Amino acid sequence: TAPDGPTALTGAEDTWDAVVDTWSAAPRAVRDAARLLRQRAGRYVYVSSCSVYAWAPPAGYAEDAPLVEGASADAGQRDYARDKRGAELAVLDAFGADRSVLVRAGLILGPYENVGRLPWWLNRLARGGPVLAPGPRDLPLQYIDVRDLADWVLGAVERELSGPYNLVSPPGHTTMGGLLEACATVTGGTAELRWTSPETVLAAGIEPWVQLPVWTPPGSDLHDALHTADVSRALATGLVCRPARDTAAGTWTWLRDLGGTAPQRPDRPPVGLDPETEAKVLAADGPGGGVSDTTP
Repeated sequence: TAPDGPTALTGAEDTWDAVVDTWSAAPRAVRDAARLLRQRAGRYVYVSSCSVYAWAPPAGYAEDAPLVEGASADAGQRDYARDKRGAELAVLDAFGADRSVLVRAGLILGPYENVGRLPWWLNRLARGGPVLAPGPRDLPLQYIDVRDLADWVLGAVERELSGPYNLVSPPGHTTMGGLLEACATVTGGTAELRWTSPETVLAAGIEPWVQLPVWTPPGSDLHDALHTADVSRALATGLVCRPARDTAAGTWTWLRDLGGTAPQRPDRPPVGLDPETEAKVLAADGPGGGVSDTTP
C-alpha cells in the first residue's frame, strides 16, 4: 500500500512456483498484487479465515456454507469478514479457481502470536495460585498451530491443490482442560485450575473469547463458529496437527526468549482478564459454588 509499492513487481523477470499472501485489510491490495503476479506465479495461496462464512454458521459447517455478502475485490478496508472474502475474490479473479488455494484458517496459536491469546494464558498460569478456568473442562476446542498451518500450505503448493479449505484442527483435537493443563505443565505446574461453570463466568459479566481467550460458552453461536468447523477436506489432503502440549511448549519457549512480553498487533485490543475480576469471581464462587472441579 506504499506509494508505487506494487511497481516493484513489474520490472523483474522472475517467476515463482507460488505466492503465499496473509493480507488482512483492504482487498484491493491483494487485487493489485495478484494481477501483477498472475503471469509469473504458478499458484496463489491466500490465508483467509473462517470468518468469511455468513453469521452464524451452523455447527459442523463445511466449505460450501453460505458466505458473507457485500464483499468486493475492489474495496477499501471495511470489516474483517468482508475484507477477507474480498481478497478471496481478488485471488479467484486473477488466478482462477484452478490456481487458487483459499486457506480458511480458524483460531491460530503457536510461537510468534501477536494477538495475545495463548501468551496471556501462559503468563497467567506461570504466576501460579488459583486460576479461574472457564468450564466445562471437557469443552472441545478447535485451533491450528501456526507451524502446522505452514506445513500444510507448503504441501498444498507441492501437490498443486486448489479451492477453499477449512484449515484448523479437527473439533475436539483438545479440550479446554487439555489446553490449560498443558499450559500449567510447561510453565512449572504451580497453578491451581479452578474449573468454573459457564453460568458463573457469564453472570460475572466476563466476555468470552476476549477476557478469557479461546473460551466460548458451550452451545453458543460463538462456539459453533469457532470450534466446530468440518475439516475433513483438509485432513484428506494431509493436514497433521501436533498435540496441545507441543503448541504450549513451543509458545512458552518463544515467550521466555522475549522476556515474557509478546508483541501486540496495533489493530487488536489486548486480551485477558484483570486480576481483580478474577479474584472477585473466585472468592464469590468459593469451594462448591459454580466451581465444577479443581485440578492442580
